[in-house]
Amino acid sequence: MQAWLVAVALGFGLVIGVLMAALAVWAARRGERARRLATEQVPEGLGAVLGVLGSPAILVSASNLVLAQSPSASSAVLVGDRVHPSIAEVVDEVRARGERVSRELDLAGPARRDPIRHLSITAAQVGLRYVLVIAEDRTDSVRLDAVRRDFIANVSHELKTPIGAVSLLAEALDSAADDPAQVRKFAARLSTEAQRLARLTQDIIELSRVQGAGTVIEPELVSIDAVITAAIEQNHVVAEAKRVELLRGGTRGLTVLGHEATLLVAVHNLVLNAVQYSPEHSRVGIGVVGRADSVDIAITDHGPGIPEEEQDRIFERFFRSDPARSRQTGGTGLGLSIVKHAVANHGGQVSIWSRPGMGATFTIRLPRATAPDDPNPTKGAA
Repeated sequence: MQAWLVAVALGFGLVIGVLMAALAVWAARRGERARRLATEQVPEGLGAVLGVLGSPAILVSASNLVLAQSPSASSAVLVGDRVHPSIAEVVDEVRARGERVSRELDLAGPARRDPIRHLSITAAQVGLRYVLVIAEDRTDSVRLDAVRRDFIANVSHELKTPIGAVSLLAEALDSAADDPAQVRKFAARLSTEAQRLARLTQDIIELSRVQGAGTVIEPELVSIDAVITAAIEQNHVVAEAKRVELLRGGTRGLTVLGHEATLLVAVHNLVLNAVQYSPEHSRVGIGVVGRADSVDIAITDHGPGIPEEEQDRIFERFFRSDPARSRQTGGTGLGLSIVKHAVANHGGQVSIWSRPGMGATFTIRLPRATAPDDPNPTKGAA
């Protein structure tokens, strides 16, 4: 009995010894791996290259750790706390294939509201252990391509309607040649469609001009009084036809640096928009407020208002809050987009306040300039 117990004890001790030895080996290997990772060095010269590289780039170790990165790598979401999962897949593919791999990727940042970045990725092995990943951030070019495609599609659609109407009315005129009343009716409609086509063409030209102009290169001192006066005069006939009263108020004698004709287009479009959407026998207010460093031009109407969920989109090309009403008023859907770009070219911004049934107020805010004869640049500041 004693011999049996001794044998069992010896066997148990042997098992324990084997397990302890295996554990020691595993711990030693793990420690060695940790020491190796901790002392892993970036290949000579490559770290300096990444430090001055303008493109987003990272150097990935054999264990998928980021050893070095270019200054723009984080902003392009190549790496945050760790390598982006989509980038890790490309790195693994490079190692599996042993050759360079290129991919087009749409990467989202870690936060929920981070914008999607469109990257053209190229990854290749450096030596036996490392993978270099270089990205070209094509987010802006992809967005601009999409904008161009949408713009061309929208222009084609918008032009198709008046052109088709002109064609049909021309045929109707030909068939009604012996009926003077019908001829006059079709001729009037033909004139309306021609005017609509002319307005759309002019707005497309104007939008292309202000969108491609950038910041005003040679700004001049522009009188806000002169811009407001001209905008009211241009809309006087339309307002009178609708029995809409144009009221002017606020600070006088204010100036900004810029291009008068471009600012006039912006203010004119807002006043015209307000008149077209206002009911008969109502008022449109044009107010000016001078602040210490800016000038605010506010145009207020008593129209139907704009729902809050649509207010972020109203400055988009061809967007219409009420398409049916826009067709009735002859709107092209480009007026507010022209306003946005024209104001931005002057270093300003345009905003909106509106509630359904309570009308809308569009406010242009421009950097203020001091006229040579203005002894008090903050006079009238609110």
